[in-house]
Amino acid sequence: MTRLLPTLVSVAAAGALIAGCGSSDSSDTSSSEAAPTTTAASAPAPAAASDNLQLKAVESNGLSFDKKTLTAKTGTVTLTLDNPGSDSQPHAIAVEGNGVDKDGETVQPGGTSKVTVDLKPGKYTFYCPVPGHRQAGMEGTLTVQ
Repeated sequence: MTRLLPTLVSVAAAGALIAGCGSSDSSDTSSSEAAPTTTAASAPAPAAASDNLQLKAVESNGLSFDKKTLTAKTGTVTLTLDNPGSDSQPHAIAVEGNGVDKDGETVQPGGTSKVTVDLKPGKYTFYCPVPGHRQAGMEGTLTVQ
């Protein structure tokens, strides 16, 4: 009986130690589970990233852009228009549609015009807002998905 008591105490202590280790493993598991949650919470960040679309004004054979169609993701979109130094006229970039109507700054040859807008899915028109340029062919379609 005298030996049985120390053996039972040893077994109980070992059981508590194992249970304690199990709790520690549980905590580790909880920590591991928390990590993907943090990662998942970080996942929307790329959606907040903006699309930067590049265009160039073209004056040969009339007025136009080097692209007639553009595609962007929903969210913040920046259109950048390069007005080459070889051009002879000022140009700008503008976006309209679905409640949006915003113009970039008009720039001389060698300058860059930018417009940044928050866009929802749909079709928009990008164009040069300098009088007469849109009618002469400086417009295109921006599809946001």
